[in-house]
Amino acid sequence: MIKSMTGYGKAECEVQSKNMIIEIKSLNSKQLDLNIRIPSVYKEKEFELRNEISRSLIRGKVDFYISTDSTAEEMPVSVNKNVIRSYFQQVSEVAKELNLIVPNDILSSLLRLPDALKAEKLGITDSEWEAVLCNTKIAIELLNQFRCQEGKALENDMVDRINLITCMAIDLEPFEKQRVEKLKIKLKQSLDELSIEKIDQNRFEQELIYYLEKLDITEEKVRLANHCSYFMETIAEAESSGKKLAFIVQEIGREINTIGSKANDSDMQKIVVSMKDELEKIKEQINNVL
Repeated sequence: MIKSMTGYGKAECEVQSKNMIIEIKSLNSKQLDLNIRIPSVYKEKEFELRNEISRSLIRGKVDFYISTDSTAEEMPVSVNKNVIRSYFQQVSEVAKELNLIVPNDILSSLLRLPDALKAEKLGITDSEWEAVLCNTKIAIELLNQFRCQEGKALENDMVDRINLITCMAIDLEPFEKQRVEKLKIKLKQSLDELSIEKIDQNRFEQELIYYLEKLDITEEKVRLANHCSYFMETIAEAESSGKKLAFIVQEIGREINTIGSKANDSDMQKIVVSMKDELEKIKEQINNVL
């Protein structure tokens, strides 16, 4: 079963009077490209978060976010007494020099000055970290479920297109037989134009066989059928492998191109163009397969 690299997961919880939202989303990428945005209090745990995400999400451009709604109780504020005293002493000295009276409400003004108040940051507790880790796993699991659903849609689409390519390869057969007669007539017309009175029929048949061997696509069709069959086996495997499928598609494209170069027939070329069109759509889908 294949997985898409596109996915989204979200988990919410409340821990220690703090509302926490964890979101993770992913898009297609050749490697794991992980971007983490978390509150500064969790920075010391970033390495563990990266390891947890990397274990579950092998490839993709992944964005991971943690947002919290903090309450006043979680960020206690205290008065910086030493700074306030320093401010008051300096203000009093300036007031004395200028023969001014220090107002009674001076304290409210001093509290608005820089560094007069300080917020005490609390560290992360074990229970809070356990909640973060647990909900991170939930978000990852939801993202993986999303990936599986998207992967199923991709699988159905690509299987249908591979079946179309297989059917179109069979559709080439009638035109292959017609091509023999067309080539035979064309060669005779060329000889007639040269006004050759007597034609060695044996030699003519030998030349015809020579051209037909050069244009024969039996080997390419056999290899194409094998590649398509291998593609179907691979896409049904338990582990998703976008890179492996991409390699098989390259081989399928190589056989289709060879058939096109040997076709030498307008009807066959039309079928080959349709096969290429279906293959290009498969390539686009594979870019998003894990």
